[in-house]
Amino acid sequence: MNAIPGKPVSPTADAPLSRPIPTEPPPTAKPQSRRKRRLFALALIPVLLGVGIAGNWWRVEGRYIQSTDNAYIQGDIATLAARIDGTVMAIDVADNAAVQAGTPLIRLDPRDWQARLDQARASTAEAAAAQLTVARQVEQASAAIDQASSGIAAAEAELARARSEAARSGTLAGGGWASRQSNETAIAAQQKAEANLAAAQASRAGASAALAVAEAQSTQASARRQVAEAAMRLAENNLADTVIRAPSDGVVGNRAAQLGQQVSPGQLLIAIAPPASRLFVTANFKETQLRHLVPGAPVRLVPDIDSGAAVHGTVASLAPATGALFSLLPPENATGNFTKVVQRVPVRIAIDAQDAANAPWLRAGLSVTAEVDTRGPGAHRLGLFGSAAATLGLE
Repeated sequence: MNAIPGKPVSPTADAPLSRPIPTEPPPTAKPQSRRKRRLFALALIPVLLGVGIAGNWWRVEGRYIQSTDNAYIQGDIATLAARIDGTVMAIDVADNAAVQAGTPLIRLDPRDWQARLDQARASTAEAAAAQLTVARQVEQASAAIDQASSGIAAAEAELARARSEAARSGTLAGGGWASRQSNETAIAAQQKAEANLAAAQASRAGASAALAVAEAQSTQASARRQVAEAAMRLAENNLADTVIRAPSDGVVGNRAAQLGQQVSPGQLLIAIAPPASRLFVTANFKETQLRHLVPGAPVRLVPDIDSGAAVHGTVASLAPATGALFSLLPPENATGNFTKVVQRVPVRIAIDAQDAANAPWLRAGLSVTAEVDTRGPGAHRLGLFGSAAATLGLE
């Protein structure tokens, strides 16, 4: 019997259906699927936009940035010690106080050193008086030489006259014109003149010897005066060292001196840390980062204490060797076991003066992250969106 067309046949146990009866999906299934696709597409747009901006930043700027977190703020800290022994009499500054060059910091008891200075001044005056006395002796010896020279001239003249007189008297006595007594008197006068000449010559020789002695004493007195003056200057320096002053502008720190403390030469008493304007950064870059690092390259310094307090600087110089070679025990790679380690080279970075003046957090010893722009001294950091805007011509 044929089935009636258009009429559904009910399944029975003897005649099961060969295929399931198709059913239509709920009317809301397709709109929900389309909505999900739209939401996914909308969510994908900012992701693609972010990836594009990041990629553009990497192409324009990011690949030229070399950074390291092995960087520290440093400064030339002056540690002051006592140059003489003494007792701390006064401390003129408070801890962490800003001081200027020449400001008195610590005063030692000056009484003993003042007494030593007075003693040195007295010794100098005595040496000066002794030198003056010897100078007068030199003048006196010179005058004695002049006097002896004049005596020699007079003795020589008298000897010449006595010789002439003796010769004339001898001639007259031989001819019977003069008595023998007068001849003997003339000869005696000649001999006396010769003796006077010898005495005058001996007197000049003695005066010359006295002058040589006086001149030697003058040299000795001059040396003694120089020694006395040097001792006086040393005493003045020691007295000045009773006041310990700041060698430069800075901030007081690490004060170890106490009132009434007995100090000895070389004992550390106080330290002066440099101001922010004289701080710098030492960044230890890997050897693989050094190829394009040159002096003058701009640097962004981000402190660990606050990532939003970044300051700017420039590369000042690169160390002539790796930090390992400057260590106390340099590595010796010629030994049996060898492990290759990436070396680091210290790079000195100067902090921008205006940024340093406006960054009260700057302290020696703090850690920073140094980001060097290797594009050159005239390069400027724009950031993600700045680089995208510059590329698209929106700036």
